[in-house]
Amino acid sequence: MQRINEILNQDSYREYLKRNEEAERERKFCHHDMGHFLDVARIASIINLEEDYGLSGELIYAAALLHDIGRWQQYEDGTPHEKASAVLAPDNLVKCGFNKEESELIVTAISRHRDSAIKEDKDLNNPFRGPNNNRILSLSEDTNLILYSKYPIKECYIKYLKRPLEID
Repeated sequence: MQRINEILNQDSYREYLKRNEEAERERKFCHHDMGHFLDVARIASIINLEEDYGLSGELIYAAALLHDIGRWQQYEDGTPHEKASAVLAPDNLVKCGFNKEESELIVTAISRHRDSAIKEDKDLNNPFRGPNNNRILSLSEDTNLILYSKYPIKECYIKYLKRPLEID
């Protein structure tokens, strides 16, 4: 997990975390901070193990740590945060030694983690490729938000969670 530690210690990554914190200073909860990123990473790791996807921990943690890193930009200029995060992530990934293929997988997962078509896709094969590119990240974020559902849904912007909750 050396490359993950490198992400965490990059000046740009820390700056993005700070900008998220400043942009969400007035929010009561549902912050896009390290706690959220690590929750998503842990949930994604569990899904990866249970579904036997075989993704490396580094790919999962890199995607989770970077998936909402551009949230501040959405507050500033309206750029959807998944797109802003996908623009910011590649530089961090390259600096930390992720190769082109790994970076493309991670960035595509980030850019599509709010894609409702992926959330409804029942074909769970190859979660970081093809039509399921963000399946693990998307499910992990939904699960994380559900865990915090004691908060008013409108405050967390999770109105898109309309499907029934199920445990397999």
